[in-house]
Amino acid sequence: MAIICPAILTDDPAVFQAQLEEYKTFSRRVQIDSSDGTFAPSTTVPLNGAQFPEGLNVDVHVMSARPSEHLSTILALKPSLCIMHAEVDDNLAGLTTELHAAGIKVGLALLKGTFPGKIKDLIANVDHVMIFAGDLGHQGGNIDMLQIEKVPLIRAIKPDVEIGWDGGSNLSNVRALAHAGIDVINVGSALSRAADKSAMYQSLVAESEKKGVLV
Repeated sequence: MAIICPAILTDDPAVFQAQLEEYKTFSRRVQIDSSDGTFAPSTTVPLNGAQFPEGLNVDVHVMSARPSEHLSTILALKPSLCIMHAEVDDNLAGLTTELHAAGIKVGLALLKGTFPGKIKDLIANVDHVMIFAGDLGHQGGNIDMLQIEKVPLIRAIKPDVEIGWDGGSNLSNVRALAHAGIDVINVGSALSRAADKSAMYQSLVAESEKKGVLV
C-alpha cells in the first residue's frame, strides 16, 4: 500500500508554517523541498532553526549542488529521511555514512535522465530512492509516467529499498503509481491548491488503494 506524502515547496515562511501545521492534522509524513538555488532554479525557505511538529515524520529533499554545505543544518533538524540528488558533484557516500551515524535515513533522488544501473553502489547504501518525474523546483509541473520503468531496475539493485515518486502526482495518476510499485507518492500542488486539503488527501489515499484497471 502506497503512502501519500504531502510535499511543501515555498519561499514564504508563513505559507511554510501554515502548510506544515495543516498537513500534520491528516498525515503522519511530510516532505519538505529545500532549495538553495544551486541545483534547482528556485530558492525556498531556509531550514536553519526550523521546528518540526512532534510526532510528524519529516523527509527533507535537499535540492543543492553541494548538500555537504547543509549537513550541519540537517543534523540539527534530525529529519526522518534526508534525500540528496545522485547527479551532484559531492561526496554522497561520505554524507550517507555521516547521516546514518546520526540516525537519519538517507534517500537518493534520480532525475529523469539518470539510469539506476550507473549508480548501483550509491543505491545499495541508501534507504530510499526517489524517482523524480516533474519539473525541479516547481510544483504543478508535467509528469513523465515513463519514469515508472525505473521501478524494477531499482528493485533489481536493492529489493527492499523504499521507492518514492515526486512530480505531477494527482487524482488522475495516483492509482497507476501505486500499482507500479511506488511506496511513497509525494503530492505537491494537488494538495496545496485544493480548497479542502484534508478532503483531497483522503481522496488521494482512497484512489491509490483502488484495485483493478483504471477507468
